[in-house]
Amino acid sequence: MNITVMGAGAWGTALAVHFSQHAHAVSLWTHTDEHAAQLRQDRANRLYLPDFTFPDSLVIDTEVKPADLIIIATPMSALRESAVRLQDCGLADTPILAACKGFEQETGLLPHQVLQEVLLHNRCIGVLSGPSFAQELAQQLPCAITLASNNVFWAEEAAARLNSRVLRLYANADVIGAAVGGAVKNVMAIATGIADGLACGMNARAALITRGLAEITRLALAMGAQATTLMGLAGMGDLILTCTGSLSRNRKVGLLLVEGKDLPSILQELGHVAEGIYTIEETVRQARLLNVDMPITTVLHQLLHEQIDVSAVAECLMEREPKTEKVERC
Repeated sequence: MNITVMGAGAWGTALAVHFSQHAHAVSLWTHTDEHAAQLRQDRANRLYLPDFTFPDSLVIDTEVKPADLIIIATPMSALRESAVRLQDCGLADTPILAACKGFEQETGLLPHQVLQEVLLHNRCIGVLSGPSFAQELAQQLPCAITLASNNVFWAEEAAARLNSRVLRLYANADVIGAAVGGAVKNVMAIATGIADGLACGMNARAALITRGLAEITRLALAMGAQATTLMGLAGMGDLILTCTGSLSRNRKVGLLLVEGKDLPSILQELGHVAEGIYTIEETVRQARLLNVDMPITTVLHQLLHEQIDVSAVAECLMEREPKTEKVERC
């Protein structure tokens, strides 16, 4: 299959390297000539994924060329611009997978909704979501993720063609569930990083992950998702990885907040986009619109708006009014 990966960050690079190693003809697109020249010269992405050499077959481009499949792995903030670029290049009907996670700021749209709004007649639009660190995929360690689309027949075909002995893809028709799970798990990872930074213990971490999943599920169901999706790779799987893995950028945000660093300093230190920071605002807005109770997200929102101190996060959550635990039926 001819594949174009748009976005030469860590995840886009890992996907391009992986598919190049598994019998696909891959082009990795970056938006500046300078970055493209550096990638060609180094045959590696020294900035975002420095330890992995590009396969000889991997092509570096600054032009988006026709392909059988386009994977957009830019930050969420650049997704709409990427879709418009595809439209301008005459590639509006090419099958597309969004490999970015989050809500679009101001509109509140999920990745597939942004693509559908720009590329009105494209019938093959989906998302890639699930537990997946870029470094491990580039290292060719086993990984399983969800390929979700409203077009289930295309999703099944695409998953089958992209499957390999390293990367296993599961087709899913619940694109809302997969997208919401992929977005809001980053919020919960920040909360878990704060709990870990405050040395709240393993009990607290387990509680945060479990109650975080409950929050994600409530919001996803209110938006039209299916509960079973949130019990799978794009929900529970991605949440567990992002909340516990040492490679998690969003968990690192929480740890650095406990150290007293402000967000600009944290983002500079990370050197990568941490989507959870931008997702908190939109998640709170969506929860209010849909009347969904999301206490963990709300407390983080108060923290980022300097209404509470980081040391008070656990206290705010623990002193909430007692509730009866309700588990969504699957």
